[in-house]
Amino acid sequence: MAAAAAAAGPVLWRRLLGLLPGRPGLAALLGRLSDRLGRNRDRRRRRSPWLLLAPLLSPAVPQVTSPPCCLCPEGVHRFQWIRNLVPEFGVSSSHVRVLSSPAEFFELMKGQINVAKRRVVMASLYLGTGPLEQELVDCLESTLEKSLQAKFPSDLKVSILLDFTRGSRGRKNSRTMLLPLLQRFPEQVRVSLFHTPNLRGLLRLLIPERFNETIGLQHMKVYLFDNNVILSGANLSDSYFTNRQDRYVFLQDCAEIADFFTELVDAVGDVSLQLQGDDTVRAVEGMVHPYKGDRAAYCRAANKRVMDVINSARARQQVLHAQTFHGDSLLTQEDAAAAGDRRPAPDTWIYPLIQMKPFEIQIDEIVTETLLTEAERGAKVYLTTGYFNLTQAYMDLVLGTRAEYQILLASPEVNGFFGAKGVAGAIPAAYVHIERQFYRAVCSLGQQERVRLQEYWRRGWTFHAKGLWLYLAGSSLPCLTLIGSPNFGYRSVHRDLEAQIAIVTESRALQQQLHQGRSKRSPERRSWGLRGSLTHSGWLSPLGCTGRRAQVAGPGPTCSPWKTQEQERLYLRSGAVSSATFEQPSRQVKLWVKLVTPLIKNFF
Repeated sequence: MAAAAAAAGPVLWRRLLGLLPGRPGLAALLGRLSDRLGRNRDRRRRRSPWLLLAPLLSPAVPQVTSPPCCLCPEGVHRFQWIRNLVPEFGVSSSHVRVLSSPAEFFELMKGQINVAKRRVVMASLYLGTGPLEQELVDCLESTLEKSLQAKFPSDLKVSILLDFTRGSRGRKNSRTMLLPLLQRFPEQVRVSLFHTPNLRGLLRLLIPERFNETIGLQHMKVYLFDNNVILSGANLSDSYFTNRQDRYVFLQDCAEIADFFTELVDAVGDVSLQLQGDDTVRAVEGMVHPYKGDRAAYCRAANKRVMDVINSARARQQVLHAQTFHGDSLLTQEDAAAAGDRRPAPDTWIYPLIQMKPFEIQIDEIVTETLLTEAERGAKVYLTTGYFNLTQAYMDLVLGTRAEYQILLASPEVNGFFGAKGVAGAIPAAYVHIERQFYRAVCSLGQQERVRLQEYWRRGWTFHAKGLWLYLAGSSLPCLTLIGSPNFGYRSVHRDLEAQIAIVTESRALQQQLHQGRSKRSPERRSWGLRGSLTHSGWLSPLGCTGRRAQVAGPGPTCSPWKTQEQERLYLRSGAVSSATFEQPSRQVKLWVKLVTPLIKNFF
């Protein structure tokens, strides 16, 4: 009898599937049921309120008369509580560069691959299959070849982490793009494919290939070359190299940060499936299989593997901080220079924020909620996302706190799903519906002057930028930014693996890079951005960046000036949202989209 019931199970589900309007709807229904169970479990295990009071539990900050966000000599600043959760890396702002365009991002990656000697680590959602992506693979092949032919062969290692579902879609895919590297350099190349533990059993059987990624993804975007790191929200695909606007930050000669992200990607790689030279995959020996093995055991193992990386790095940095500021052998900067250490004193602090809810790791969520909670009256928060679908917790904080908010989102025409075939083509309309509901909530609370929405638009481009800039009360420059892969939506918080960094800086030059200027520009300047060839005298670039334009599709300079104002470039391409915005014919949302959106909003 039990065997008959088990055999009848798939037949029954297939019959139910035939009664539903489509498989995506079934996926949404099953997902909603699992989400409700998950929320009930979360309520029973609600995290202690002390996490949102983390700033109050950190060591007392001395009262100083310095300007907002100016750090005291021992590096103690108002955001020091973050180092109670993650490692804190102190660097000089001269090692931090904000990139401005997809072309600059692409050219920098190729240049960094070409000069890499020890390691190349790349974590992305997927690798595209076009000529630009092939150019990137060719760069990797050339560098690996040079490492073998050198007079003194190097121990160059290449580690690539992608998502299993997205990287396996179609006959030609990320896996087939990387197979030649894996076959030719099996001892030097590792390709890991993360498979979410939530896509298993009947759910994995029923959801079609195009929609299975809605259950959960590897979404981190980390590109690392020796001791240089690029953090971004951009994937390894042609549009992200040409006309899809994102955010990017380049950390040069930051060995400790590079070591951390290498270990993090290795940790996720160890709990992922390993691509083999014959295009098969297998789990790392001794590791629980992500969708065939016990889910709870797999998630416990993954949690331990990732948290070991975070905790060991945090312990190392705490020891280093104690030695630097409190050790018996403390050197002055002049003494350090005389001893041959020419590294500038740190004026910028980097905090890696990791969110992997399937593994019960919620650091990014905790830090983001705390930042929004602690933003006082007079502070300004600039928040941008290519997919405006905030979690309820984030919406409540935006609507219920006292800071001013400028939220930049994609207009329907620059949404990545605009013009897509099938169900996906309705996704921009669903985002319009969500945007309109949020705008109505703002208006009903009388918050239009405090919370403002702006839509990004640029002909021939799409918009994928995400992040946050924080201006403290009384300050005209931001002292903190978040940059990386999270979109502040349900998926980022609950389903996917995410990573970003919080950058806290007292450097006026770096603050100016991040600043959103208030000055008006001529239409030409507005279209092309800052001109000229200003560079920072201490900057070393393997590309010889001189502010020339890229010879690729899309307008704009390939190499941005040193003092590029990141927010200014993004926000000046936007228009304010008002009630009239939603009266436009292009903003009319069909009834069926309005009805379906509440069911599927947690999947995109």
